[in-house]
Amino acid sequence: MICTVTFVRYSTSSMSLKKLLPVIILLITVSLIGIIYLQYNRIQNLLLVKQEQLYEKVVKSIVTVGKDLSETNTRTPSLRQRRKSSLSLSNELVPVELMQPALISERFTQFEVREKLDAAFKANQIPANHFEFAIINNINLMNYEMKSPGFNHVVEDTINNYIWNLPIEPPVGTWAEGLAPYENIVVVIPDYKKLAVKESYFDFIGAIIFTLFIMFAFYLTLSTMLNQKKLSEIKSDFINNMTHEFKTPLATISLAVDALSNEKVLKDESKLQYFRGIIKDENKRMNKHVETILQAATLERQELTLNKQKCSGHHIIEHVLDNYKLVLAEKQGSATLQLNARNDQIFVDEQHFTNLVNNLMDNAIKYSKDAPEIMITTHSTGKYFCMKIDDKGIGMTKESVKRIFEKFYRAHTGNIHNVKGFGLGMSYVKSIVDAHKGRIKVESTLGKGSSFLVEIPLAKA
Repeated sequence: MICTVTFVRYSTSSMSLKKLLPVIILLITVSLIGIIYLQYNRIQNLLLVKQEQLYEKVVKSIVTVGKDLSETNTRTPSLRQRRKSSLSLSNELVPVELMQPALISERFTQFEVREKLDAAFKANQIPANHFEFAIINNINLMNYEMKSPGFNHVVEDTINNYIWNLPIEPPVGTWAEGLAPYENIVVVIPDYKKLAVKESYFDFIGAIIFTLFIMFAFYLTLSTMLNQKKLSEIKSDFINNMTHEFKTPLATISLAVDALSNEKVLKDESKLQYFRGIIKDENKRMNKHVETILQAATLERQELTLNKQKCSGHHIIEHVLDNYKLVLAEKQGSATLQLNARNDQIFVDEQHFTNLVNNLMDNAIKYSKDAPEIMITTHSTGKYFCMKIDDKGIGMTKESVKRIFEKFYRAHTGNIHNVKGFGLGMSYVKSIVDAHKGRIKVESTLGKGSSFLVEIPLAKA
């Protein structure tokens, strides 16, 4: 009664989760898309802000260089007279008031101007980048007093490159103050947007990493929920199986106890022994189920303790096979032994390894169609004792082969309905093999049978 109620409650919880799961997945997906969109907009806005900041830094740097160049020029008393425009018919010289300081190209070399620009960019914390520059005379705008070697090439590309054209103002407090600038400095930075991105590199990396963390967290959430849903279904099946597995022996014991209270049975010694035998067998059966569940719980808590000792692999296999002779005879089956291992000495926990072989044999018998045909072969390599158990049973699908060692998983049996158990046997086998640092492989063809190969390290000489 208790088992049945538990099963119903678990099923209700499973159904509720099943209905809510699509809604939760939809909400999480929409939230994730929204967060990615907001992060994208944030990055776009950040890039615009960085471009504006970079623009202001570059202007500030160029103005600083322009002032430096202008002040250096006006400090010198060296003046030259400027002639009138070529359109004038007279070759008279202009008044002294229109005299100008020496041109920048006459005072500085390209290297010196570039050096000043480099220093200004560095002072304003502008990322190191390639740039080109030129000095223009305002009297003749087509006249470049000075230009760097690559200037003509980059100045033409106004899409990818940004051009700053700033006048070189006469310094305050000089005789030239208030006069129109007669020289401009032009600076071109190729791939200006990429430079802004470079300056925002750490911000971009942080935003991307943060977004990836959120995506990973959502993935883990969905994965956990799907696993929980899967585990809920598996445990529901487990509880259902457990209910039936315990219900049958309990019912049999109850009937046997009732029979023992019958006067006719009490007077017949053979019948007494018969019903006592039934109670004993069903009690063993229940104890075996309880032991299986306790073993699974122990493995779940990772509290498995191995009492390893040197054993004969062949001796354990022969002992297990002796216990299955009656079962095979009842099913009119057979088991063939080919013990070919030259070295069968293994360092194992004898009880757990015996249980391992028992589970593999039990699995081979349960999943046989009619009369089981089982072959057990052994061989040894330089490091391992190898045991292979082949059967000609119903076989497994590729999906079942992948999941055969999952806890509570039971392969589909098609039209065979007498296969019982909790789906813990193969999980236990895998855990014991791993605990002994061994390996297990499985091959199966649907309708033709399965093959399990167990490799256990040999005992050291």
